[in-house]
Amino acid sequence: MLLGAALPAQADNVLRIGLGADPDMLDPHLARTYYGRFVFASLCDRLVDVDENLKVVPGLAKDWAWSDDGKTLTMNLREGVTFHDGEKFDAAAAKYNLDRALTLKGSLRKSEISSIESVEVTSPTQIALHLKTPDAALLMQLTDRAGAMLAPEAAKKPDFAAHPVCSGPYKFDSRVSQDRIVLSRFDNYWNKSAYHFDKIIYLPIPDASVRLANLRAGDLDLTEGIAASDVKTVEADSKLALAKVTGLGYQGITFNINNGKVPANDPFKDARVREAFSLAIDRDALNQVVFEGLYTPSNQAFSPVSPYHVKVPVPPRDVEKAQALLKAAGVTTPLKVNLLVPNNPTSQQVGQVLQAMVGEAGFTLNLQMTEFATLLDRQQSGDYQLSFSGWSGRPDPDGSIYSFINSKGTLNDGRYSNAQVDEWLAQARLSNDPAVRQPLYDKVVKQLQTDMPIAYLYFEPRIFGLNKKVQGFKPYPDGIVRVAGLTLAQ
Repeated sequence: MLLGAALPAQADNVLRIGLGADPDMLDPHLARTYYGRFVFASLCDRLVDVDENLKVVPGLAKDWAWSDDGKTLTMNLREGVTFHDGEKFDAAAAKYNLDRALTLKGSLRKSEISSIESVEVTSPTQIALHLKTPDAALLMQLTDRAGAMLAPEAAKKPDFAAHPVCSGPYKFDSRVSQDRIVLSRFDNYWNKSAYHFDKIIYLPIPDASVRLANLRAGDLDLTEGIAASDVKTVEADSKLALAKVTGLGYQGITFNINNGKVPANDPFKDARVREAFSLAIDRDALNQVVFEGLYTPSNQAFSPVSPYHVKVPVPPRDVEKAQALLKAAGVTTPLKVNLLVPNNPTSQQVGQVLQAMVGEAGFTLNLQMTEFATLLDRQQSGDYQLSFSGWSGRPDPDGSIYSFINSKGTLNDGRYSNAQVDEWLAQARLSNDPAVRQPLYDKVVKQLQTDMPIAYLYFEPRIFGLNKKVQGFKPYPDGIVRVAGLTLAQ
C-alpha cells in the first residue's frame, strides 16, 4: 500500500520517516522498542547525548565531573530551558525524572541506573548523583531513555504516554496507532536554529519492500531498515541515496526459562536443550539466504564494532552434537516448540530458515507471527516459550547485556539466573578501565555459550534509504535518526 492518498500534500517543511514497526508507549521510562527511540530522539532531550563516534557529549547537562572515589557524579544544567507545556527545566525537574525512572511501577530503566542511591539538588542548576558503587556505564545510560527529561507535572498524570511532554526540539502533536506519530516544532526550544522542519511524521510500515516503495514514490523522505535484498535497488535509483553503518545491535532467540507460567517440565529449563537448539542453527547459511551475506553471524551481545567484542568463534552447526545433547537431557524427539516472530516478511523468512534447520536436530518449530509491540509484551509477561527478538545495542557494553542477563535485570525476560555471572557483571560496572572490564565480559560471554539464555544469531548493519533531496544526514552506529541539521533541498 502506498501512503500518498492518506497523507496531506507534500510540504517542504515536513519530514516523513519510515519505521519498521509501530513504537510502543511514548513514555521513556516504560518503553522498550527500538522504534520508540527514534521518536524520543526528537521529542525528549536527555541529560547527555552521544555523537556519531559514540562519545558522550553535552545535552541538558552542560558539563559534569566525577568525585575521586567515582561515587558522585555532579552535573551542571542548562539554564533557560522549558518543557513543551511551559514548565521550567531545572535541577528539581532533573531529580524528579531520575527518581521516577528508579521508582515508577514497571520502569524498565531501574536496572540501567540501579547504582544511583540518591539524587541531590545542590543548586537550581546543579544536581549530584550519589552512587552505591562506582558505575562506569551510568553516563552512557543517561544518553538514552534513562536520561530523558519529562515535564514533571505532566508526567504525574496517568495518561502521560498518550500525551507525552518533554523538552526536545519537537513536541507531541498526534498519534494514530499502527499508522503515524506526528511531532510539531517547539518554538521555545533552546537550540531551535539547528532544526529546520515544522513537522516530523513517523510512519510505521513493517514490510521493508513497502517502505521502499513509499520512498521511491516520494511518500517517505527517509527510512531505516532497508532490506539487504533491496540495497542494489536503492543504489540503482538516481533519486535515492543509501547510507549504512555497522550497528551495535543483535538479533537472537530468547528462551523462557522461568518467567510466568512455565511448566515445571519444560525442556528449555535445561541448558543442554537450549545449547542443542543453538547448535542446530547454521548462522553463516542464515546470513547468506536471508541477508545476502551483509550481516555478521553472532554468538554474543557485543558487536564487532565494540572494543568489548569477545573473540570467541561462532560455533559451526553441529546436528549430531545437538541430538546428543537432547538425548542426554532425556528429551523425546520430535520436540514441539513455539517461537514468537515479529509479523514482517524478513523475520518470517528467518523463522522459516530456522524451522528447517532445527527440524533436522529434532525440534518441530511452530512460528507464532505477532505484532512487534505485542511480542515484547508477551515476552515481558512470560507468555511465550521462545521469542525471536533483539536489541539495538548500546555504546557501553553494560547497556547491551546487564538488563538481559543479570538475575534482577528489567529486560531479563527468560528469568535466567547465575550468581557468578551477576558477580562478573557487577564488577565490570565498578571500573572505567577497559583493561579491568574486558576480562570480566570475556568470562560472561564464555559462560553464556553453555548457559545459553539467549541464542544470539547475527549483528545487523544499520541501512538507511533517503531521497537525495534530504541534506545533512549522518548514520549513527546506534541506528537512531537525528534530525538536527537535516534539510530538504528545493
